[in-house]
Amino acid sequence: MMTLLRVILALTLLMPQALWAQQDAPDDMMDDDLTIEGDIFNDFNEDLEATQVLEDERFYRYGRFFQAMVGLGLTTFTGNRGRAYEDNHPTFHLSVAFFLDFRAALTLGLEYSKHTMFLDSSTAVYTDETIGAIETSFLRPFVGFRYYVDTTDLGTAITYSNPHFIARLEYWYQTNKFIDNPTIGDQEGGGLGIGTGVGLEFPIELKVSYVSVELLYHQVNFFDKFTQDYRQNPTPEPGKPASTNGFDDLRGAAMTLVMTYNFTW
Repeated sequence: MMTLLRVILALTLLMPQALWAQQDAPDDMMDDDLTIEGDIFNDFNEDLEATQVLEDERFYRYGRFFQAMVGLGLTTFTGNRGRAYEDNHPTFHLSVAFFLDFRAALTLGLEYSKHTMFLDSSTAVYTDETIGAIETSFLRPFVGFRYYVDTTDLGTAITYSNPHFIARLEYWYQTNKFIDNPTIGDQEGGGLGIGTGVGLEFPIELKVSYVSVELLYHQVNFFDKFTQDYRQNPTPEPGKPASTNGFDDLRGAAMTLVMTYNFTW
């Protein structure tokens, strides 16, 4: 009987210690799991900042900062304006670019082109005379943005061609000169335009000189796009010259193809 009591007493003394050990274990594990030596959001921000610093250092070491471009090209038109004009090539191009990083650049520049329209008869407005040749010039300042495509996973040839997208805000300042009929005064006006397109840029010497080709489509609000001055007059008054050609308006978009030599710093 005494032996049985001793066993029961021993078990009674040991069981609370075992229960406390079992209860303490999860708390210890939870404490270990919840113990974090830093803020996860701060750690994430630090990683982003470190990545940005590395990217900036890489750009300052290998990137381009400034570029001056001079070139020649072609300018033509669609619609009635395209039918009316004979393009007097070339188009002259002068611009500069400021690189923000490896893929983005801001551009400022000027382009200039001349075109000729020839009306060998009277029109609905100029019924008493033959207009003859009209020389039109366009001077267009622009501000633009270029975005270079990431070609990391593409072939070497594509990578070295530096493909990029172009968007420009332009102002087309237009002058019409009636060179065959000086009695008609010059016409001047302007209109806002938007140019979008694509380009390729081939290095001659990396970070020093490049040759680029850019193709753009321009939507322009020409001041004379709805003019009716050059409409054909099918029924002239007696004794006045007949009208054999003309244009109901001068609506149409513009397209340019320009090749430039680029000096880079």
